[in-house]
Amino acid sequence: MGKTTTCLALISGLTKRFPHSIGYLKPVGQQHVSVHSSQLDKDIRVDKDVILIKKQFNLHHLDYKDMSPVLIPSGYTKQYIDGKISHYGQVKAIQDAMKNVGDCSEVVLCEGTGHTAVGSIVEMSNAKVAAHIGADMVLVANGGLGSCFDELQLNKALCDHHNVRLAGVIINKVLPSKYEQTKKYMSRAFSQHWDDVPLLGCIPDKPYLGCPALSDLEKLFGVKLLSGNEEMRFRHYTVQDINLVTTSHQYFFKNLRDYPTRSLYVCHTTQTEMILSFIEYAHYCHENNINFESALLICGREKKYELSPEVCKAIESSSVDIPILQCHVTTHQAMEKIHGLTPKLNIDDKGRTLSAMEHYEQYIDFDLLLKRTGNPLKSQREEA
Repeated sequence: MGKTTTCLALISGLTKRFPHSIGYLKPVGQQHVSVHSSQLDKDIRVDKDVILIKKQFNLHHLDYKDMSPVLIPSGYTKQYIDGKISHYGQVKAIQDAMKNVGDCSEVVLCEGTGHTAVGSIVEMSNAKVAAHIGADMVLVANGGLGSCFDELQLNKALCDHHNVRLAGVIINKVLPSKYEQTKKYMSRAFSQHWDDVPLLGCIPDKPYLGCPALSDLEKLFGVKLLSGNEEMRFRHYTVQDINLVTTSHQYFFKNLRDYPTRSLYVCHTTQTEMILSFIEYAHYCHENNINFESALLICGREKKYELSPEVCKAIESSSVDIPILQCHVTTHQAMEKIHGLTPKLNIDDKGRTLSAMEHYEQYIDFDLLLKRTGNPLKSQREEA
């Protein structure tokens, strides 16, 4: 989590300072979904982060068509190189959107896509977009010292090339044990090498924010819960909570009984006894008022392996909601996919979204940010 989480926190903090109308757009997007535009009275495609921001902050004064002016779906790059998409058309779409959002908002936040060079092949890098709309830029990078500064230096070079002013830097996912060290030395590094570019925020890592929920696994594997209710879809599991079942039936049952009650167990479709033990223990916990929040992911290639009739019957006849997923890959592939997953914020997972927003916001210096970007509040007071 990086830019979108930071944007959530920034808008949350800005809303407290500009309560009437916060503007937001993502000039260039990639992953998109279909929504309805009120102004155009038709369905259009917009970047998925736009939906999250618009719904989370009830930005009713903005229309989707202005919040995601340029999308780069599959095939777009080839069309641009072939001359089927004009550079002027892209620039005009972004500048028109910025004007429309700015005209009805007290302050406008634009979210970039990836690092500053993303979009360069279609001449729409984040740095170039910022230059086109006259925006200052806030760089966001993951915690550390040397590698973090190196990454930021590359991004700053492109900003300098396009004469984009840096308002500051926000560093996230900083190891809590190294928080003070990172904050101190990165601030000193910026003052020594970058003149007046300040550290606007240094955010300690909160592992929960990167933990996948069952809803994330549904998307990852393209499946739905075999069993369980809607609330269970938003239970989160840490890497330490994920256990591959390779033990005997007796030891697995002992594991269920003796270890923490929130674990994600991964087993193969052919392990019928293990699956039935999981279901049986879930019933036992329900009957004895024991808190049991574990889930089961059943793996096995489609058509080659199928759930046994006993398992199907146990799931269908269960009077207890038990979170069970089935995916059609090997257990090894499932574990690899889960460990490589970076969960994305979405409007449905309200708990994680709110937690991320609250956590990030408290570590950002909004007064310094507004001072660096030209504080509209101060200007309004001076005019009054």
